[in-house]
Amino acid sequence: MTTHLNTHTPLMPVLFVGHGSPMNAIEETAFVAAWRETAAQITRPTAILCISAHWETEGSFVTSMAHPKTIHDFYGFPDELFKVQYPAPGSPELAKRVQKLIGSTAVRMDEDHPWGLDHGTWSVLRRMYPEADIPVVQLSLDRTKPPRFHYDLAAELFPLRQEGVLVIGSGNLVHNLRLIDWGTDGPYPWAAEFDSLAAEFILAGEHNRLVDYPPLGEAARLSIPTNEHYLPLLYALALQQPGEKVAFFTEGVVYGTISMRSLRIG
Repeated sequence: MTTHLNTHTPLMPVLFVGHGSPMNAIEETAFVAAWRETAAQITRPTAILCISAHWETEGSFVTSMAHPKTIHDFYGFPDELFKVQYPAPGSPELAKRVQKLIGSTAVRMDEDHPWGLDHGTWSVLRRMYPEADIPVVQLSLDRTKPPRFHYDLAAELFPLRQEGVLVIGSGNLVHNLRLIDWGTDGPYPWAAEFDSLAAEFILAGEHNRLVDYPPLGEAARLSIPTNEHYLPLLYALALQQPGEKVAFFTEGVVYGTISMRSLRIG
């Protein structure tokens, strides 16, 4: 499918979605309802660029195939979840546009690193756009780079917002699987502390405090033991323009250590 990027649309919003458990792809939850409602409020995008916590690489890659596969990158879940397919088309055109915006030497097409749509992408999009008829491209997270690199790289993607592309970061603001408690829906105190502190910084536009998060202390260290679920938040924040409002459309910490906070910019 050829994607016709529209250079005359109003500025598209940007989303960060706390995707949580893959079961959100098949279960009806308050989070799923909010994802669906948010999608209904947004002008239909010409294409979607998703930065998922679940595609880490050495170097930056963008999916460039016309028909990305549905990747079931998890284990221990019901067979029903493994049967889910999200057959959205890809967009070689959007992949080339991303590469041009960031620089062809900085971002490579994924012919040498084939991927598709992982559950950080399709578990969310299946609920937001169930028809799977909008082209979807993923941009990987370079695990060798610091948070500032990711924030600065994301800022280069701003023209996509002028071209009808919906940029989505998919991860979790607080994500610590080692300390997860499947028997509770409430947060550990440190998880609640960091989730609340990060929300304050987001609303205040204090992005530098969120990019350089280690000085925020023990709550930050426990909330971000590894940063692959946190970095997609920085991709969304980097695209916020001066004066643009941000609103949270889901909140809450589940299983003690997973923040489901999601936000919309614009």
